[in-house]
Order: sequence, then structure tokens, then C-alpha cells
Amino acid sequence: MSIPPTQTWHAMHDDLNLLESPQPSQRCDASPANHAIDLRLSEVVSALSCALDLTEGQPAGHAVRTCLLGMRLARMLGLDDTTRSALYYALMLKDLGCSSNAARLSQLFGADDHVVKKNFKTTDWPRLINAMQYIGRNICPTGNIVQKLGRFIAIGVAGDKGARQMIKTRCERGASIARLFGLTECTAQTIQQLDEHYNGQGHPLGLKGEEISITARIAGLCQTVEVFLSTYGLTAALDMARKRCGRWFDPMLVDLLVKLEHDDAFWQSMTDKHFHAEIGKHEPEDQRVYASDRQLDRVALGFAQVVDAKSPWTRKHSEHVTELAVGIGRVMGFDDALTRWFRRAALLHDVGKLGVSNSILDKPGKLTDAQRQVVMQHPRYTFQILSRVRGFEFLAQTAASHHERLDGKGYHLGLEAKHLSKPVRALVVADIFEAISAQRPYRDTMPMDKVFAIMDDMVGTGICPEAFAALRYHVDTMGYTPSRMTPA
Repeated sequence: MSIPPTQTWHAMHDDLNLLESPQPSQRCDASPANHAIDLRLSEVVSALSCALDLTEGQPAGHAVRTCLLGMRLARMLGLDDTTRSALYYALMLKDLGCSSNAARLSQLFGADDHVVKKNFKTTDWPRLINAMQYIGRNICPTGNIVQKLGRFIAIGVAGDKGARQMIKTRCERGASIARLFGLTECTAQTIQQLDEHYNGQGHPLGLKGEEISITARIAGLCQTVEVFLSTYGLTAALDMARKRCGRWFDPMLVDLLVKLEHDDAFWQSMTDKHFHAEIGKHEPEDQRVYASDRQLDRVALGFAQVVDAKSPWTRKHSEHVTELAVGIGRVMGFDDALTRWFRRAALLHDVGKLGVSNSILDKPGKLTDAQRQVVMQHPRYTFQILSRVRGFEFLAQTAASHHERLDGKGYHLGLEAKHLSKPVRALVVADIFEAISAQRPYRDTMPMDKVFAIMDDMVGTGICPEAFAALRYHVDTMGYTPSRMTPA
């Protein structure tokens, strides 16, 4: 399999830094946010949308920039506030289902799924010659001719039916998670129809013309324009829209887009370093949604499902870690308020792993040093994504510290025991237990007595004695069934 070069990771990391997330402190003892904060749902989803961008191989901020463009077109069309609100959330969360096909794409192409996905977005794939060139460029890039031929045949066998099924799974899963968040059916439908084309040659349903909702037609155009804008510049983006007008895109929308060509102030706003902070102003004023505790719980659960869908080997990892961590916390005396925020931190602890290629996550053999360095950066990603939300200091610091150790030899900060809060210690123990006990590409599930024996050797140096004792009590009392993989 092709492994992404180290510079690919650093380029993605730099994109996150450009969004001006705060730097982590050298301690992890923040308290949960004051519930009096008027936290808008848009603040939460715009930050988390960066995790979806990374999964799609796009620069952090792709979805937010797509939203800026889509909302501009919606205003030009005169859409009502209710419809614009539905579109607003659909544009930022359009890729909620993106992780569901990552493992399959990596397996089919023998390549980094991020690169395969990124190149797909700039390919006019319904045209056979473009599709063949795309496949030729992306299959098994470091393999020999025999390996490339094998992949080519596998893709040919899967054919259009296989591609349609992967897109169907992605779109349906994205719509389902949007509903879990409590968003409108219009938002869910927009996500479900994202890859339909105006001429009926899109996927998964082959909808045509006005059979596709106006919000989905806007989203489909804007996401592709943003990719070309970020990759090749404005002239290339508008040329692409003109060439695909009437095939991929609604001619009426392309005409509106072209009218913006000389609006320099607007295009500058798309590239301004503060664009991410400005996105909240584009949510219709009388439709603004404030995040209740229940809605924050749903968003955390939904994004945990996005993370766990990335690899068949982590099908229930985030949810199982959360179950264990909350159980440990209860034994350690966490009250209800702390437990609620701790549950969210546990659900979101691996959100940064969406930036790691499946060619690494699903590798059956030992990782190279370079691959291990890539994996070891995912807690930093988690922190940078979560810390941009007001009031999420506790959540971000706790979630991003799940690989720290008492002796300071953990990652990504190397914090020592005196800087590790009880919630962090509980999360570390839960994460290690789930990872050791679960089935992995290189071994089957592990018996409980062997798991406890391995962890017993870590007590005092790597993991907290109190948290480990609480884990044993919780598992002995409640029982536990380790995760097994599901086919990609």
C-alpha cells in the first residue's frame, strides 16, 4: 500500500494552524464550561467540519468556504430564511458520511484515501477518458506493473455499481447523522443528494434537473467550485463551472456564479485568514440555533460515529471507550455535570484520527517510524479542532490527552503525572483497555485476563493506579465484550 509522505501530514497540520486555534497548555486540569455560555450550534459544527475536510483530503476550512459561497448564491436567489438555514448546516456538514468509504477506497486503489478523494473532486468522472486517467494516476502509486494491473482489474470488476454503492452509503450515512443532530429534513435531504448531477448522470439515485432540491444543486456546485478555487484559482474554478454547466450543474446557478466573477471583495473574503470566525454572520438571524446540552450530546455521538466508520477495525472504538471511561469516572466519584462533559470528550477523543490515512490505520504489519510519527500527531489535531469552540477548553484538553502517560513519555505533549487530571487519567486507561482488547488487523480479540496482565505492568509509570482499579471494578461489575471488525 502507498503511505502518505510526511510532508503531506505537515501540510494538513499547517492548514489547521492557519485557522488560529490556541496552543495547548502544559497541563490538563481545565474545568467543564459554564452552562451559561450562549453557544451557537454553528460554532460547534464549523469547527468540527474541519475534521470532515481532512477526511476528504481537502484543506481545513473547505466546508466553511463552501458555505460562504453557497449562502451568497442563496441570497442572490432570494431563498427564504428557513431554506437558507437548512442550506447553511448542509454546506458545513455535507461530508458527514465521508468516512464510510475511506477504507474501501484505500483498499481498492492501494493508496492514501485522502489523495484518492482529493483527486476525485477535480475529475470530471462521468466522462470515460477522464475516469480512466483518474484511475491510472491513483492506483497503487508505489507498486509495480503487476500490482497496478491487479488493482485496475479490481476497480473494473466493482464498476459503476460499486461506485454508486459507495456514494449511496456515504450520502445516506451523512443524512442519517444530520438527523441524529436534530437538523431539518431539508438539511438531511441536501446531504443525501449532494452527488446528483443536473443531467441525471450523478449518484446515487440518478435524479435529474429539478428532481434535485435547490439546496442540493447549490451545494453540489459550490463544493466543486471551492475545490478548484483552492487548488487552481478563480479563473480555473469558473471555467470548470462553465464546462460542466447543464451536465453537473444547474445553468441558472452557474449564471449567478459567473455574475460574481469581478466581485473582488467577495473572493478575497474566501481566502482571508479570519474567514472561519466570520461564518456565523451568514446564518439567518431569526433561524439561529443555540446548542442545548442534549444537542451537544448528539453532535458528540454523531462525530464519534464518523470517526469510527473510518476503519473497519474501529467500528465501535469511540463509543466503547466512552462506555468504559464513564464507568471508570463513576467509580472515581465524578458528579453528573463533570460526567456529561467527560462523556463528550471521550466520544470526540479520536476526531483528529480522521486526518490519518487508512493505508496506515488498516495496515496489517508493523508501522514504520515515519508512519508512527503521523499517527502520534492525531491528538494534536483533536486539540486544534475542538479548541476553537468557546467553552470547550476542558473538552479539548481532556480529549487530546488520551495518549499521555504518568512518566511523561506519552504524546503529543509529554505531560507528566502532576499535569494530568483525573478525567484524563480515566480516559487514558479506557482507551488503552479498548485498544488492547479489540480485534486489530494483526491479531484477534484478547482475553480479559491477558489484557489486565498487560495493563498491570503499566500501573504507576504509564497509567494511574486509581483509574486502573476503577476500570477493573467496572468491568467485573458490568462486563465487557471486545470489538470485532466488520468488512470494509
